[in-house]
Amino acid sequence: MDKFDRQILEILKENARCSVSDIARDVNLSRSAVTARIKKLENDKVILGYYAQLAEQEKSRNVCAYILLKFDMSSCEHNCESYSKQIQSIDGVLWCHSISGETDMMLYVEVESMGRLNQIRDQLQLYPELRHLMTHTVLAEFFNKQKSCSS
Repeated sequence: MDKFDRQILEILKENARCSVSDIARDVNLSRSAVTARIKKLENDKVILGYYAQLAEQEKSRNVCAYILLKFDMSSCEHNCESYSKQIQSIDGVLWCHSISGETDMMLYVEVESMGRLNQIRDQLQLYPELRHLMTHTVLAEFFNKQKSCSS
């Protein structure tokens, strides 16, 4: 791979729909030379495909999870309410419930990646009275009468 191939790749990374004529002009080669180089880069598996980059609002949230929180306190009633106000500001957390049983709170999260889910978990683990956090990732949704999770 020479400097022309690298230049072609940089142009295609910026705009995969850039015309061969525009690329040829920018790298100072003929259209046929650019076409041949692109074909070789594809055949050599340097270029694996061309993709559309979506606007942020168009990206689907494709990781859904339930997060269970247990706090070290005799009654979650007042403290859970204050935690819920903090949790409400976390992007991706769609609902938060105080529930009965061994778990104090249950959250439902829809985010764009496992990395973002881990960021939310890390943020929650900073709460001082949190004693246990358990995450259940949604593997499949069979039905949801309220809202669908993108899978």
